[in-house]
Amino acid sequence: MINQTPPFDDSLQLEDMPVDFSDTEPIVEGSHGGEVGSGDVVVVTPEEGGIGRGRGIATVAILFFINLINYMDRYTIAGVLKDIQNYYDITSSEDGLIQTCFILSYMVVSPVFGYMGDRFTRKYILAAGIFFWSGVTLAGSFVPPDKFYAFAILRSLVGIGEASYSTIAPTLIADLFVGDRRTRMLMAFYFAIPVGSGMGYIVGSNVAKAAGAWQYSLRVTPAFGVICSLLVMFVVKEPRRGQAEGGVNLHNTDVLVDLKYLVRNKSFMLSSLGFTCVAFVAGAMAFWSPLYVMDSIQFQDRQSDEATVSLIFGIITVLAGFIGVALGAETSRRYKRRNPRSDPLVCAFGLITCAPFLYFAIVVSRYNEIATWILIFVGETMLCLNWCIVADILLYVVIPTRRSTAESVQILMSHALGDAGSPYLIGVISDSLAKTKYPHNDPQSAFVQFNTLQTALYMTPFVCVLGGGFFLAAALFVEEDKHNADKIIKGESYNRLSDTDSDDDLLLPKSDVEEDLRALA
Repeated sequence: MINQTPPFDDSLQLEDMPVDFSDTEPIVEGSHGGEVGSGDVVVVTPEEGGIGRGRGIATVAILFFINLINYMDRYTIAGVLKDIQNYYDITSSEDGLIQTCFILSYMVVSPVFGYMGDRFTRKYILAAGIFFWSGVTLAGSFVPPDKFYAFAILRSLVGIGEASYSTIAPTLIADLFVGDRRTRMLMAFYFAIPVGSGMGYIVGSNVAKAAGAWQYSLRVTPAFGVICSLLVMFVVKEPRRGQAEGGVNLHNTDVLVDLKYLVRNKSFMLSSLGFTCVAFVAGAMAFWSPLYVMDSIQFQDRQSDEATVSLIFGIITVLAGFIGVALGAETSRRYKRRNPRSDPLVCAFGLITCAPFLYFAIVVSRYNEIATWILIFVGETMLCLNWCIVADILLYVVIPTRRSTAESVQILMSHALGDAGSPYLIGVISDSLAKTKYPHNDPQSAFVQFNTLQTALYMTPFVCVLGGGFFLAAALFVEEDKHNADKIIKGESYNRLSDTDSDDDLLLPKSDVEEDLRALA
């Protein structure tokens, strides 16, 4: 076994948790004593890296605040999109390119931080990433009107900073809490997504209106980012990986072994594909909805104001998120008492139910603003059932030393096939329809943008149904995968000790290992 000392230092000594790049070492050395209650924070002595319940709750509160400004920063752009469009004199496809550049860098570097998050001190990675994203967000507010692509590049760099956070933060919560308490803490953590998104629309548009320039909307979150970076450095304490589940003797394996394990984890892969559909729909609607609704109001020969529309959409996003995240987490938690497959089933219900509300919201936007808002609200609520549950599924079907890697793989999948392309794809379809159907009209007029965006957005309900199918398939395997992960954590299952082909690196129950070794012999 190879012991490597990471280039960081903290009160937690990571040499107690050595990095092993060998695929011939067991992932668990022996079994672990003591039972872990379903709702308890595991508290051990300070010398063992223990973290009390109060410090654990404080850590979740800090992570919630970071997640809040994370999504606030991400959707500030959508709240002032019309101003940016006019300032840089760009088309709908170039509008979508802003978000696509951000998501592309976010997903590409996520595996790097996933690898680091499973092996090095996570709090320092978090602090550096938050500080970096705050700096490039601030820099983006000073780009002149003839340098649109410089602005797009800076927005893409924001994704690098956010990737360092998104791959690591949920794993810290998983190492502090277990069972029902973990579900509730994840629910609290994921409240930040709708609240931050809604605040992004509201604060972005209204700060821009008050200051008389959209650039000031990008100068709000950097200050909070610096504060968060300091809080992570001086308040957050690094927990042992697997601490909450008693897996204190877990070790790392080679990254290729980790990836093989994840690819063969059916419930992880299927739930990640389902979440990809969530990301596709959420990315498209979050980015285009304010502009689309504003155009629909003007299409009906009524006056619209970007700040007002963004305010309404922000409030709807916050309320739908609060209700959806809480309803999803609590429904799944209670239903799990009768059906251990409740998590993917509730996710499937949320996506499939979202589809008709989203479809009719797009249809009636041509005729009635209030009905459109109501339908969007219900659709968003159903969509938000998934946020907390998908994270919980990942954390209990994947062992602790592979969770950051799993988070990065899920981010890569969900963004590569989801919201990395959906805003840009919608914009490209809209521009293409404008050229073919309305060649003699101004492509940026409310009439053309509304009609072309309406057609392009019709794909989102169908993606919802597809995602529901993936979650239904995940329900077939989630119970078995969770059982296998629990056995590995408790030392009842181990790596196959073989130097042969890729199938020999899988983590299997002992009986399966013995049977396969006999077959090889």
